[in-house]
Amino acid sequence: MATWRFWLNTLILSSQYNPPRFVELVMLWIALALLAVWSILPFWPYLVLSLSFVIGSSISILIREAIAPSPYIRATQVTAVLMLIISIYGLADAIQYF
Repeated sequence: MATWRFWLNTLILSSQYNPPRFVELVMLWIALALLAVWSILPFWPYLVLSLSFVIGSSISILIREAIAPSPYIRATQVTAVLMLIISIYGLADAIQYF
């Protein structure tokens, strides 16, 4: 029980310390979970929803870095742009399912 309490307190503390980064992290974890579901059940709505979460998260990261730069601004921006490009390409590829 102490381990669960530790993780819960860590989660609460991280959400209070930097809420935008926490929301981006939650969006990326949801996208990862949806991609896992899509790999098991290949229904296109799971893929589209996952890619939309990644697009939203990467745009949020780029806006956050433009407003309040972090010490690793270049690496963060490159990663966010790469995620954005891959997600947009994935959505363009998923158009065939419509």
